[in-house]
Amino acid sequence: MAWSWRYEKEGGEVLESEELPAETFSSRGDAESWLGEEWRGLAEAGVDQVSLLEDDRLQYTMSLGDA
Repeated sequence: MAWSWRYEKEGGEVLESEELPAETFSSRGDAESWLGEEWRGLAEAGVDQVSLLEDDRLQYTMSLGDA
């Protein structure tokens, strides 16, 4: 199993840019920990929300906006 984040605009439009990280993780916890450290930079790069994928299966989507 490989875990990864898909970067999106509000509404679900997928962002594809070589400047965005293309990380994969061996566990869900590793993926979530990485996002906890990197979300501000992703938001500054124009990412509005992220979706966690296990292989190609959507697990959940989360906004990077202010709570």
